[in-house]
Amino acid sequence: MNPQDPILCRPLGLVRSPFTETAGMPIQTAGSPGEPGHVEVFEEFRPGLRDIEGFDYLILLTHLHRAQERLEVVPFLDDTSHGVFATRAPARPNRIGLSIVRLVAVEAGGILRFTGNDMLDGTPVLDIKPYVPRFDVRETGRIGWFAKKIGELPVVRADGRMD
Repeated sequence: MNPQDPILCRPLGLVRSPFTETAGMPIQTAGSPGEPGHVEVFEEFRPGLRDIEGFDYLILLTHLHRAQERLEVVPFLDDTSHGVFATRAPARPNRIGLSIVRLVAVEAGGILRFTGNDMLDGTPVLDIKPYVPRFDVRETGRIGWFAKKIGELPVVRADGRMD
């Protein structure tokens, strides 16, 4: 395989969310812990949900279908341009999103109800992984430019600049 060849992914479900426009929506799940949403998992992938109810949190990898691809952005928590790989901005190559959500319920028909929603309605879900603190948590004091802005997370909302 040539490293420049496209990689194809197929969605395994869709996010259902009250957010139909980017302006005004949360920018991270940690800033919206009570915001509800759900994933509708397509029938062919539902066998993969077996035993998922045993987890409090899930990692949703998504395709940010409405974002533009850019290499430099002014992120929502700053007013200075940064390289996109030094941000969590949705406007990035491949437009892959990562959301850590709290699993509330697993319902018939492949429905995963969750809180901590920072996604648009209709966002394609590429993968679902269980969140395991021993694997996923790293303690660090070095968080780059975020250190000056992290306290603003609960009040900052998207404003459409990444569309």
